[in-house]
Amino acid sequence: MPTFVYMTSCDGCGHCVDICPSDIMHIDPTYRRAYNIEPNMCWECYSCVKACPQNAIDCRGYADFAPLGHSVRVRREEEKGTVSWKVKFRDGREKNFESPIRTTPWGSIKSPQEYEAPNMADLKSEELAHEPEGLNIEGGLPALSPDKFKVGGV
Repeated sequence: MPTFVYMTSCDGCGHCVDICPSDIMHIDPTYRRAYNIEPNMCWECYSCVKACPQNAIDCRGYADFAPLGHSVRVRREEEKGTVSWKVKFRDGREKNFESPIRTTPWGSIKSPQEYEAPNMADLKSEELAHEPEGLNIEGGLPALSPDKFKVGGV
């Protein structure tokens, strides 16, 4: 569901430009309004939708869940601390979804240079970074050892 901008609602603040990871949200130099320069390259992370204080950015729904004649509205409500999604189908039915805003203050996340360089053992491990401690698993993740596999047969 690539994003698009309602030009009449956009005030050109640039929050969407600052947060877009694929760098496809731009401000039109003539009209001072945001627009998606390449919808096909949209990562569909909806960071721009959630960051827009004017609720001027929306997304197109996929035909498999919202066929022609539908609408998808996303609204960031900071006072409630939520992001709400409203899908309206052609037959008039509506589905509403609400999730908490999970953001951190600007500048509070460490940059990659502030982390220690990984050691070679970590790079050769099948575990993801911080996986055992993040999942609260002591002694590492359970795994099959090669001697547990049966060769030929059931």
